[in-house]
Amino acid sequence: MFKKFTFCFIGMIFPFISNSQILKDDFEGNGNINSWKGDDCFIKLGIQNPNNTPQNNSSKVLEYSDKGGLYANVRFENDRNFDLTKGSVFSLKIFVPSNKISGNQINQVSLKLQDGKINEPWSTQSEIIKTILTDEWQTITFDFAKDAYRNLNAGSLPPIQRKDFNRVVFQINGENNRDSVLAYLDNFEYLATPPTKSLYTKLVWADEFNTNGHINDNNWHHQTQLPTSGSWYNGEIQHYTNRTSNSIVENGLLKVIAKKENFTDQGQTKQYTSARLNSKFAFKYGRVEFSAKLPFGVGTWPAVWTLGKNIDERGAYWQNLGYGNTPWPACGEIDILEHWGQNQNFVQSAIHSPSSFGNTVNLGGQTIPNASNSFHLYSMEWTPDKIEFSVDSVVHYTYEPVLKNNSTWPFDLEQYLLINIAILPNISQTFTQSTLEIDYIRIYQDKNTTITSIEKNKNNIAFPNPCKDHINILIANSEETSSLIQMYSSDGKLVLSNYYDIENNAILINNIGMLKSGIYTLSYTLGNNIARIKIAKE
Repeated sequence: MFKKFTFCFIGMIFPFISNSQILKDDFEGNGNINSWKGDDCFIKLGIQNPNNTPQNNSSKVLEYSDKGGLYANVRFENDRNFDLTKGSVFSLKIFVPSNKISGNQINQVSLKLQDGKINEPWSTQSEIIKTILTDEWQTITFDFAKDAYRNLNAGSLPPIQRKDFNRVVFQINGENNRDSVLAYLDNFEYLATPPTKSLYTKLVWADEFNTNGHINDNNWHHQTQLPTSGSWYNGEIQHYTNRTSNSIVENGLLKVIAKKENFTDQGQTKQYTSARLNSKFAFKYGRVEFSAKLPFGVGTWPAVWTLGKNIDERGAYWQNLGYGNTPWPACGEIDILEHWGQNQNFVQSAIHSPSSFGNTVNLGGQTIPNASNSFHLYSMEWTPDKIEFSVDSVVHYTYEPVLKNNSTWPFDLEQYLLINIAILPNISQTFTQSTLEIDYIRIYQDKNTTITSIEKNKNNIAFPNPCKDHINILIANSEETSSLIQMYSSDGKLVLSNYYDIENNAILINNIGMLKSGIYTLSYTLGNNIARIKIAKE
């Protein structure tokens, strides 16, 4: 039983290595699927991409043309069965022109797994259906371990428990009809291999958002100062505020809330408010992970991203500390997550640098189910060689320029995190408010990581760092004789508070052996000034 748009591939696989199984085709000669068969339709392999966009600038694609065949399909059979416990995710890019569809079918694509070695392969099928948009390239993933599926035989085992699948079937817009559809496919991939371990496993900074109320000021800075133009960039129409009505921690979640309301600040009145947070932690290379549920609404633009610590931008945290000496985009920008309300379940990652900024070509994304109804795991891994982005462990973009220079790779200096929701001029007139929710955000680096200090006076030094049972703070040019020392865990809990003597321009804190291993923020007062340092406790 084939539905309206089905394609099946007869594939040759890579040599058997450590139980790995890889299938891919980019229709440019870089793949291992060499036999395609279309039933009741027409297919053309390796044609010129007629829809070359930043979302897919490949030169060659597959064209599928169904002129009304009742069971049109294109099929692929593998020469050994899939082991979904080692790899459950299939993906491809797809473009469907809206003016090439007839009928009133729902715009969707489905993937079916079947046993092609029996006379009626459809009788074994398990299917995942995903909605799609027309007139744009999208990366669609099908995860037979996590996504909702339908077994044709209701008595069949869940697909992850089965070993009889060897045929892959894709389909667009229903079955048993005479409607026509034209589609373009690219970059099919299936990978079954033990997952590559991250280079970065040492937790160096985190916020678990476990303390209700105002956000943790030891971790975050509210950036509210408007640019000199009086409005934020990209035509954004909101004010950013430091009010709990726009950013708050509740029930273990950070909530960034965009609202429709008149608000006057810095001599400017705007009709929308939101929040923009800067992390008080900067890092070079590492892995960022966060669990998030996205807001709804055409015109909303939530993002979790990074900027160079050296950016020259009014009101930014590191600019206020004197580090801002480089304009955008020379400072570099890494967009881990961007989402636009008019493209509901599509999420994107991007890179901005002098070689590609504004309408950048360095980007990629994927469609995920229920982006605004459920939490998903977003990740970015940044090494000296590349930056890789994924959602729920499915990679959708890797930035790895062959030539690395100041134009293509300003990513050998520290970056810091930003979290915000922007409001664009196409905001719906019915919009009232919507929320970006984050369960946690964590940064990992390798075991040799040097913790970044965040104190303004660089003459003040803490050592040893990492430490075990004591730490020394060297104090430069202070007439104070004592200092209030406070230490906060990565989740914002106060774990130490006491006055210590300053002797010979130094403070000895010798009672931290009882603290658990992890990253702490240590603050100390000198007169009316407060300085903060990140320390690692072994």
